[in-house]
Amino acid sequence: MVHSATMKETSPVIFFNRYTQQAEEEKILGERSLRWVYGTGCGRVALHLLIKRGVFSRLLGLWQSTRRSARRIPAFIRDYDINTDEVLRSPESFSSFNDFFIRELKPEARPICPEPYLALPADGRHRGWQDASAIHGVYVKGQSFDLPALLGSPELAERFAHGALLLSRLCPVDYHRFHFPAAGVAEAAVRLPGALASVAPFCLRRRLDWLWRNQRQLTLLHTEDIGDVAIIAIGATGVGSIHQTYIPGQPVHKGDQQGYFCFGGSTVICLFEPGRIQMDADLLEQTEHGCELYAHIGDHFARRV
Repeated sequence: MVHSATMKETSPVIFFNRYTQQAEEEKILGERSLRWVYGTGCGRVALHLLIKRGVFSRLLGLWQSTRRSARRIPAFIRDYDINTDEVLRSPESFSSFNDFFIRELKPEARPICPEPYLALPADGRHRGWQDASAIHGVYVKGQSFDLPALLGSPELAERFAHGALLLSRLCPVDYHRFHFPAAGVAEAAVRLPGALASVAPFCLRRRLDWLWRNQRQLTLLHTEDIGDVAIIAIGATGVGSIHQTYIPGQPVHKGDQQGYFCFGGSTVICLFEPGRIQMDADLLEQTEHGCELYAHIGDHFARRV
């Protein structure tokens, strides 16, 4: 008999697409290797001795930045159904795979939702909770967030504990730039050291704590209407660096680019002060059912209270 937890860990990754209104199965880049690393004894030895260490991701990132790596781009576009019509540059113009990975989109490809709505910070698969302290089932039942570890501060954790939390997971096939969910003034990002493990769902089903053990960058966004927002950019295997592109202390508009991730899957978490926003019904419903909601950056996920 196969243990139910094992079945859950190895089951397909299903998400709900807001635009097609259908459940879809995720195409996972390097799925076989990830399942070996996180699902076998030998793989876990390799994980702790090599893969989660920064040097592995840096070397992988260097390879993805070589001209030779650009040969992968046409097959990647074909195999993962990348819509090149919305990409700012033509596929032939990219000098490396990483150059394509951090591609920019045409402005009209991602319209920003109007007020009083807040904008999703990234393309990806999203989960949302109205009360961060009540999260007790992420990917599998019983897993909750360690907010002090995630934020690197017990004081910040207490401040945001009963506020809303948005978890946005970016797959390697996604547009990998992330944006501000609201207008305001952002402080300089604070770097929080850690490992570089994968944040694929079947990895997080085993250990959610990779979200606060991995390397992270924390940005506090001060807004006029919804108080402060804590934005945490989380690295993962293959993500050699997180690049912040905004200017600290300068005003930003909702939907302005905050930064980008280099090669690999990544995650953005946004925390809000209590009583400031009300999350969308479809986001809360899918999260309650244990499913992620796929939607684009700029689309709405909540409204100001």
